Amino acid sequence: MTSPSSPRTAPVKVAVIGDRFMKAHFFVDALKAALPDTALDLRTLELDWPDVPMAHGYSAEAANPDLKGLKEYLGDPAEMAAFIGDAEVLIDHLAPVTTGMLARCPALRFIAVSRGGPVNIDMAAARARGVKVVNAPGRNASAVAEFTIGMILAQTRLLTAGHASLSQGQWRGELYRADLTGEELCNQTVGLIGYGHIGTKVTMLLRPFGCRILVNDPYVALDDTDRAAGVEQVDFDTLLAQSDVVSLHARVTPETTGFMNASAFAKMKRGAYFINTARGPMVDYAALYTALTSGHLRGAGLETFGVEPCDPTDPLLRLPNVSLTPHIAGASLQTVKRAAQMVAEELRRHLAGEPALNPS
Repeated sequence: MTSPSSPRTAPVKVAVIGDRFMKAHFFVDALKAALPDTALDLRTLELDWPDVPMAHGYSAEAANPDLKGLKEYLGDPAEMAAFIGDAEVLIDHLAPVTTGMLARCPALRFIAVSRGGPVNIDMAAARARGVKVVNAPGRNASAVAEFTIGMILAQTRLLTAGHASLSQGQWRGELYRADLTGEELCNQTVGLIGYGHIGTKVTMLLRPFGCRILVNDPYVALDDTDRAAGVEQVDFDTLLAQSDVVSLHARVTPETTGFMNASAFAKMKRGAYFINTARGPMVDYAALYTALTSGHLRGAGLETFGVEPCDPTDPLLRLPNVSLTPHIAGASLQTVKRAAQMVAEELRRHLAGEPALNPS
């Protein structure tokens, strides 16, 4: 990188690795818009995701020890390194970046990952080689928050049950019965576990419904707007005990892995709903199945699973009181455009010698 006082004359060599969601042309368009006066030597590659599933490090699918520690990624490291070549900048969505790759790409100095966290990057190796890494937190917050509201309504207002019956040619008029129909959100308490970019947007969307909102996140404090709107910050057990709907918005950490287990579900109100639009490894799905089939929980909305793609024989997929989607909550064109704009701005700041907005 040149200093701001000595403009560079050679084009900036940028390798862009997108896929069939984060299309490469969105990155290219955003880079050109953010850097209209900078010469860019762009090379692009698109991986096959989501048509081909990504690998999950936490499910021990990777046999290559160079991939140790990476959580979600797609692409062969050797092929990715060959594509990156002598580029000094990598704009990336899912491609892994490993110790071996960095050794083969000595010119690389800046990596922008268009995801909420650099889960496909060996951060220790990047730091050791002096490679700056940035990411795009909150890029899909609006999309996931909207989706969460949809999941809550699908459960509490029997949308899934009504659809499933009609799709099988069965008219379930009895769903109008008082003992089967659901409460309106204005008469319910919704508990949010995790209060980052997505959790805070879910709160904003829930407020017009008039429901009581509880929040549990030991690392975040409510702001004045939340408190004025009546949002309450409570401990984990209180949230479980008092919520009619429990919605998960935390990150996967050693602390949260498997923490929604049999004990947690037992602490929830009888007849409550569980919604997961976050990540699967935080949930003990066998325990959730038991809670649903025993009648302790009335229903669940599941967008993510412990292993993805999920096992087609998983009995959870057959339960009539579960709404299911294949990890698509963040899939919106707004997510694509916002992520591309965020990483393009980070590169502009890097080249201008300005601090990163979202350093990893």
